[in-house]
Amino acid sequence: MHRPFASAVGSASLIPSTASTDARAEELCDWLRDTVALPPFTLAPASSDASFRRYFRTELASPWREAPGATTLIAMDAPPGREDCRPFIHVAKLLADAQVHAPRVLAADVARGYVLVTDLGTRMYADALDAASAPALYGDAMEALVRWQRASREDALPPYDEPLLRRELMLFPDWYVARHIAHPLSPKERAALDRVFDALVANNLAQPRVFVHRDYHSRNLMVATPNPGVIDFQDAVLGPITYDLVSLLRDAYVEWDDERQLDWSIRYWERARAARLPVDRDFAAFWRDFEWMGIQRQLKVLGIFARLRIRDGKARYVRDMPRVLGYVRRAAARYAELDSLAALFDTLEARAASDGGAQ
Repeated sequence: MHRPFASAVGSASLIPSTASTDARAEELCDWLRDTVALPPFTLAPASSDASFRRYFRTELASPWREAPGATTLIAMDAPPGREDCRPFIHVAKLLADAQVHAPRVLAADVARGYVLVTDLGTRMYADALDAASAPALYGDAMEALVRWQRASREDALPPYDEPLLRRELMLFPDWYVARHIAHPLSPKERAALDRVFDALVANNLAQPRVFVHRDYHSRNLMVATPNPGVIDFQDAVLGPITYDLVSLLRDAYVEWDDERQLDWSIRYWERARAARLPVDRDFAAFWRDFEWMGIQRQLKVLGIFARLRIRDGKARYVRDMPRVLGYVRRAAARYAELDSLAALFDTLEARAASDGGAQ
């Protein structure tokens, strides 16, 4: 029998949520009280993301020896069978070893999918960025990125290899084109898209490999001390050196003009060269790699956003599609090898318009 979600549980209290009962939240509460031995606390929903993970903010009524001075902690619920919390724990240590500010793991029950970590606060970069704050915030983010990349080693993370790159790219025709826009690709369009995918993957695989967060953007960077706090890193891989910079500067949720993107990219490139990272000595070549990596990521993101709407009922991501589309279309237009991708987007735009604006 489940206790009501809002009721007190011994020395713990579950703050009301949208659900009247929540068995996993109650079990998490019991684990924190009985196994972790937290002092009296309350547990309230903190956030969720595009996966099945959930996060709860744990407010402590008194100090706890494992986190001196902390008044709040974050408890993660990663349901077994849907999520695996072991990569989170592993990457958290890699980030700490690289002197990047990430949540510190205080306790974990891998079998049940519960993890307790330090709290990096509530202010995301997405909420703090404006024209005045952006130079300093992005400067901090790029400095942390260089530290993360300098710590790279071949045996620490799974590779961002060709099968993974291609699986991600297939999200675009399978979910965005076929289901979101409802456009059946002709054999000619399919062949042209395959050639574009081949060119993108070849470029991506030719880039030097470093640690890659995979979602290094304004919703996963927290304004913190030291800055930034980095979260949502459990999908990290060893992959192309431009990937995280693209995530940061061509963010699905925050957009800057091309001049700022170029300026910040140069600043990162200069930092990376000074740190002896394996960036191309020719900035023009580095910029081309950045743009082609961006197209791979943005095609993937369009597919993911479409899947979130169609499969998972999370329609809020659709409003960010035009920004992502803009990145792809502007970059593709600059390279003759990608003309067929630009032409496909013209066709999709016309199809969406004729259907009343599916995009």
